Amino acid sequence: MCHSDLHIMSTPASEYHYGPLPLTLGHEAVGTVVARGEGADHFPTGTSVLVYGPWGCGLCRNCSEGQENYCTHPSGVNPPGIAVDGAIAEYLLVDHERHLIPLGELDAVQAVALTDAGLTSYHAVKRAVTRLGAGCVAVVIGVGGLGHLAIQIIRALGAALIIAVDIAEDKLQLARNVGADHAVVGDIRAKDVITDLSRGRGADAVFDFVGSPETVTLAGAVAATYAEIAIVGVGHGTLPVGYRRLAFEASARNTFWGSRSELWEVVDLAHSGRLRVEVETYSLDQAPDVYERLSRGEVLGRAVIVPDCV
Repeated sequence: MCHSDLHIMSTPASEYHYGPLPLTLGHEAVGTVVARGEGADHFPTGTSVLVYGPWGCGLCRNCSEGQENYCTHPSGVNPPGIAVDGAIAEYLLVDHERHLIPLGELDAVQAVALTDAGLTSYHAVKRAVTRLGAGCVAVVIGVGGLGHLAIQIIRALGAALIIAVDIAEDKLQLARNVGADHAVVGDIRAKDVITDLSRGRGADAVFDFVGSPETVTLAGAVAATYAEIAIVGVGHGTLPVGYRRLAFEASARNTFWGSRSELWEVVDLAHSGRLRVEVETYSLDQAPDVYERLSRGEVLGRAVIVPDCV
């Protein structure tokens, strides 16, 4: 279950253009193959698999490179739980077997969030890997389902000093537990604290997993010369880019999910033991109540729904 689900539920039906309503939510999925259509013969029934979520056309240039998250077909990307019925159900219909990856020895409940929270974080961090070397400073804003994985990914791919920012003490403690060097309260003093921790230089990489006006402003304010800023969260914040609006040579980008090949890399990272998801598990009947908890910021890490059939 994801904050993106809350965004979907808050959108008026007249403005929801991603797919037909009503819609079954759930764009992160792990399951077992129980039936196969004609031509789908790669994964035998009984195989445990993760589901790659951003389903593209499979034929455009981006899709041919595995970047289905940036499909250029006029119909765009059609993910389960967003454009077609999703995974918060006993069964999920997957459009093509290329969108499946073997689960292997990974625990299904542990691994399910890798398909979005893990993949989206990995994609954002990997693009900035040249700014994560020894002596660099990385700031992670928002230590939720994505942020706590981003900290682990930065630790696995680089040697940067990691500063985590959040407004909740339990999430700041989670940041410390998963590898952040410092955990900073996201209030009006955050910029000065980050400046001090970076010895006045600012951040070489900033990953904003909230994307609100306040967090985006903080991201721009702490960015150093040549910094990479990734705005991942969907909080409707915008960052001005122009002469003296940011540090010189700083780059700002927005991201969406990740490629099929990157999900394989995320799964490999999990198999190595260097990526672990903080999870809470619930039954299918509890889903409405969990969304209420999620909206109040009471979920630590990722909430996972496990249908009774599992």
